[in-house]
Amino acid sequence: MTSPAQSIQDYSDDVMDYDDVVAQFDPVMGMEIHVELATKSKMFSSSSVEFGDAPNSHADPCCLGLPGALPVVNKKGVEWAIKIGLALNCSIAERSRFARKNYFYPDQPKNYQISQYDEPIAYDGYLDVQLDDGSIFRVEIERAHMEEDTCKLTHIGGQGGRIAGATKSLVDANRAGVPLIEIVTKPIVGAGDRAPEVARAYVTAVRDLMKALKVSDARMDQGSMRVDSNLSLRPIGTEEFGTRTETKNINSLRSVEQAVRFEMQRQAQCLKHGVEIVQETRHYQETDGTTSKGRPKETMADYRYFNDPDLPPVVAPSEWVEEIRATLPELPWVRRARIQKEWKLSDEELRDLVNAGALDLVADTVEAGATPAEARSWWVSYLAQKANEQEVELDALPISPRQVARVAKLVADGKLTNKLARSAIDGVLAGEGKENVDEPESADVVDNVVKDRGLEVVRDDGALEKAVDDALAANPDIVEKIKSGKTKAAGAIVGAVMKATRGKADPARVQQLIVEKCS
Repeated sequence: MTSPAQSIQDYSDDVMDYDDVVAQFDPVMGMEIHVELATKSKMFSSSSVEFGDAPNSHADPCCLGLPGALPVVNKKGVEWAIKIGLALNCSIAERSRFARKNYFYPDQPKNYQISQYDEPIAYDGYLDVQLDDGSIFRVEIERAHMEEDTCKLTHIGGQGGRIAGATKSLVDANRAGVPLIEIVTKPIVGAGDRAPEVARAYVTAVRDLMKALKVSDARMDQGSMRVDSNLSLRPIGTEEFGTRTETKNINSLRSVEQAVRFEMQRQAQCLKHGVEIVQETRHYQETDGTTSKGRPKETMADYRYFNDPDLPPVVAPSEWVEEIRATLPELPWVRRARIQKEWKLSDEELRDLVNAGALDLVADTVEAGATPAEARSWWVSYLAQKANEQEVELDALPISPRQVARVAKLVADGKLTNKLARSAIDGVLAGEGKENVDEPESADVVDNVVKDRGLEVVRDDGALEKAVDDALAANPDIVEKIKSGKTKAAGAIVGAVMKATRGKADPARVQQLIVEKCS
């Protein structure tokens, strides 16, 4: 029997060695992924879903639950739910229903959330995910159902934005009613010591799939894709599942892996000391990779689900489902296999691009006109460096494959040097060049930045000759070395010309002029 001291100890600061955990316990996981759909309007009203606008500027009577406001289903949201279900190898229900999930919390003004319960639109699917060594692990999908998002709460005064210690909380209803698809796995068993890796690989695969389907930008850093990780432990050789905890709202791929690993170590330490695991929600701490106590976890009965009386059943005839199936794009794993073959990449090179989150970006850049070598060079070197500096995922950088392809083309055409090209990219990342441009991802943005910053290479031979003549006149000793056959000395003159032209001269042309004038 545990003592009172033990009963309140959750061992968040004293965990078991990971090797000891997997030698004694078998982890059982469950992943719940919420994906915000990139529709133009909310799931049950016509309000905009635009991210980043002024708080409460997209609130409406329906999402606020005002008397007399009735929901109307967003057809595009239903269509995209079916598309997601098909991509997850799910069966699509010909008839599904919306239900009310009842709970009282400040993020839900009407005190219930419109969701789906026992009649989801998609069920019984699976996703095969590739692990770091190339092996495949199958994750069984229980359901993918439609629901609406809740308001966003901003807690003021608490550490790290948490409610604990906050003096007040602000409610933003812009997010309330945004279409959501919740993807719920069946219990994931058999992962053993690779459970954290499986969790990361699965979330990565879902994120890549959502982006390929073009139903969501799946930006974990902005909350358009959120992950809840359920975990329990059972002694190796036993069948009964342990008590699970749910780590909420994990917002990066690295954090998914760390949260699962830590929770395995924490729960194992609790079990070692005879401390009961409490069924509860937990919060992931980005600062140190730990989890902390949240609140006791409700059961299904606590939500008192019942069919929403204001919404009729959703009917998805097989003919419509097959029409949607025909629109499915090349899926990410199929695309990777094709790219590897076409680009003649080794397994290691492909894996490095995938792990860096660069493969699809590189492929899209190639499709926009760059060569594979040019695209890889920019994304995995300079842009990866920028992403690391800003502590964001590579695809979160505000630059598009079309814009990177345009930069590569300007370099290939001799209109930009690599140094000037980096300056052009810096301008795009800083949000420059978008004036009078219809699409923020357009290649025209690059041309505007080049023009506004005055970056284009100086191609006027007259101007170049003057800069070369000035540099030669200022360095007569170097001129004599060049004339005596020491051609490497010309590098100093090239450097002086590049400095005089603020890096805008074509180095190859400068070198040619120097040789001509010193011969």
